[in-house]
Amino acid sequence: MLFSKETYTARRERLVELMKGEHGIIVLPGNNLSPCNYPANEYYAMRQDSTFLYYTGLNREGLALLIDLDTGREVLYGDDIDIDDIIWYGSVESVADMAAASGIAGSAPMRHLDDVCRQARSLGRPIHFLPPYRHDIMIMLMDLLGLHPGKEQEEAVSMPLRMAVIKMRSVKEPQEIEELERAGHIGYLMHTAAMRAIKPGVTEKFVGGVVDGTAHSYGLIPSFPTIFTQHGEIMHGMPTMQPLEAGRLALCDAGVETIHNYCSDNTRTVPINGRYTTRQREIYDIVVECHDHTLQVAKPGVKWMDVHLSVCRLMATRLKELGLMRGDVDEAVAAGAHAMFLPHGLGHMMGLDVHDMEALGQRYLGYDDEVQPSTQFGLGSLRLGRRLQEGFVVTDEPGIYFIPALIDNWRKSGHCAEWLDFDRLETYKDFGGIRIEDDILITADGCRYITGEQDRIPYRADDVEAYMEA
Repeated sequence: MLFSKETYTARRERLVELMKGEHGIIVLPGNNLSPCNYPANEYYAMRQDSTFLYYTGLNREGLALLIDLDTGREVLYGDDIDIDDIIWYGSVESVADMAAASGIAGSAPMRHLDDVCRQARSLGRPIHFLPPYRHDIMIMLMDLLGLHPGKEQEEAVSMPLRMAVIKMRSVKEPQEIEELERAGHIGYLMHTAAMRAIKPGVTEKFVGGVVDGTAHSYGLIPSFPTIFTQHGEIMHGMPTMQPLEAGRLALCDAGVETIHNYCSDNTRTVPINGRYTTRQREIYDIVVECHDHTLQVAKPGVKWMDVHLSVCRLMATRLKELGLMRGDVDEAVAAGAHAMFLPHGLGHMMGLDVHDMEALGQRYLGYDDEVQPSTQFGLGSLRLGRRLQEGFVVTDEPGIYFIPALIDNWRKSGHCAEWLDFDRLETYKDFGGIRIEDDILITADGCRYITGEQDRIPYRADDVEAYMEA
């Protein structure tokens, strides 16, 4: 367990407090092992459900937590391993011992959870659960609650429980921030290893392997499949066997999960031969300026959507100076013309998930009654729009991309033609894309990098070139 028993006990008490006025039981299933290509060959590591982990600290498969809102009773359900398991995997703590370590008073075999849920249903007691995202848990909930996976389960998700969990997990405790800083340190090592490995002739797969191998060498796993590509205009370009070519840019978007599952997420875009061309630096420096602008304006009480739009206006202003955009900047951004270059949001929440709590529903996590999600192309991909609070951890990831298919699509339809110079855009179809991303903590009066200066991955053009030359 990462934190003290008192931490998890206090979190569960706070959860019940936030659910005051609700009745029934809360059921929080943990995750199970996931077979890869046959039952005994599981994926590399069992990844615990983040909310279960947040309230228990327990990282074993096959567990579930029950909290009775009416009596305050807590029970950890799970099955103890048998002698066959011990022979192959060694001894582990009993479920009762794990419950005690987390401050949970009761424990019972997993089959008893079915009896408790059946009794609750017969008495008409509400059963509160969160949106399931794994098919085995959907089947488990179907067995426990009689709800078919899909629409029936979606409609039965507990809104009070969902909002209480979002409220708690959004604001990071000081001990969580320390763990995120550890993730940031390994992220620094991953990205600087990539910078050292990048050179003409090596394959994308090779550099991607260096990135992942750095995480594995510390006993950790990537927080998401590593993105490494010469085609930076593809948002999630996976590494291929294509050799790196001099004169092109390489985009690396990668992060790590600590042993306790707190995440990092950074992106760097570097010149394969170590030097940006004049045209690459012109675009690159705009992205740097947008990245730094976020650090100047993000603070508690400010809507993240307003930070995003402020970055978009700055980007549009600089692209207009290069002749790629034209007309009134405010009108262009209001119309979504800037999304030709930035078709995603400025950033997302970070924590136990690299896209923190996204399984709970973006509409509820990133937005509220005051700030509603947009349906406009580009702005509709902004995962967070509501006001920032002290203790939020978010990514700052502006980018500029030249996507040939999007250029052709908008030119053919005339979309936003008033603000875009399509003739000039044609000359950038071979450019690729640039993204710079860092994780930032919202503080009492502003924000800061989650990592210290010693773990700052080089990102300004001169610093990148100097690092790659050293």
